[in-house]
Amino acid sequence: MAGPISLRQWNRTLLQRQHLLERVDEDVLDVLDRCVGLQSQDPKVAFFGLWSRIADFDPADLDELMIGREVVRMALLRSTVFLMDAEDARWVRPLAQAAMDAEMRGHHVKQLAGVDPDEVARYGRELLSGTELSVKALTAGLAQRWPDATAGSLTSVVRCLVPLVQVPPRGTWQGSATTTYSLYDDWCGPGESAVTGDEAIKDLIRLYLRGFGPSTIKGLQSWAGMTRLRPVVEAMEADWELGKLTGPDGEELFDLEGMALADDDLSSPARLVAPFDNIVVSQGPDRRRVVDDDVFPKLATPNGRSPGFVLVDGRVAGTWKPVKDGKNTAIEVDYLVEVPASGKREVEAEREQLTTFCNS
Repeated sequence: MAGPISLRQWNRTLLQRQHLLERVDEDVLDVLDRCVGLQSQDPKVAFFGLWSRIADFDPADLDELMIGREVVRMALLRSTVFLMDAEDARWVRPLAQAAMDAEMRGHHVKQLAGVDPDEVARYGRELLSGTELSVKALTAGLAQRWPDATAGSLTSVVRCLVPLVQVPPRGTWQGSATTTYSLYDDWCGPGESAVTGDEAIKDLIRLYLRGFGPSTIKGLQSWAGMTRLRPVVEAMEADWELGKLTGPDGEELFDLEGMALADDDLSSPARLVAPFDNIVVSQGPDRRRVVDDDVFPKLATPNGRSPGFVLVDGRVAGTWKPVKDGKNTAIEVDYLVEVPASGKREVEAEREQLTTFCNS
């Protein structure tokens, strides 16, 4: 076991792997792959996530990939909507089934008035076969058959048990249509998953550590929405795929064997990071890499929506949000800690760039 690594080195390694120390001149698909997808329950946040990572990012590049069915927006890890490479989504979706089942049992089965969830899923698949339906239309079709069940829960059960894609124009940069579903196999074409079972879990761990490592097992499980990953991780370590390190407070960290750590003396320019960005969200104890314990509670909002995150010297120092200013969009920044004048100048430069991006 090597180490310990400092908190600053842990921070800089994460930001370097996430392309947040320096914007890169890479394709959207390459950056999405490094992030293992981007959360996209708010359709705009993936655009902000790519803007913070890709030099001269053009929203039209992502629009083209969505319309061309090369990337999809769909419920994946933690039953959360992700934007992900379409073929990766094919094998990742089954790994999310346990989280989907838990959501269904915890929130929706009791609302079905005794209807078998599998029967709801079969009928939902029948309604969607060969077509696209808005949530409203799908819900109406299900409710017509089972009028005693809670209509919204019928639709949620289909979402939990059947792989569904949220199709454009919703999700595109200027798209504002209602959520509309298509069966994954109808939208992307039928096919076999590239990996399945334990090999799929191992591939997910490899991708996560490449983009977010080194990581604790709890941090990995929090991001993946999965449990009991320790035996898999330890087996990969025994096979020399993974190495073990010691964190700044004695944490047991795992990383891809031979994956370089960043130098802790690297500078970290200010960044306005997207709402729901996974450097902060669903990181469990590993969030301390970028956010202090006394700051994290201040990020909560009454409606559960995530603000954007302001990074200064690599750590969360505030939040940002877009606000309508007539026909234009303005960016409001709210600091949560004391920030030196030099840091505020960097943030202001980022704010101006993001404002220009939002109004492009």
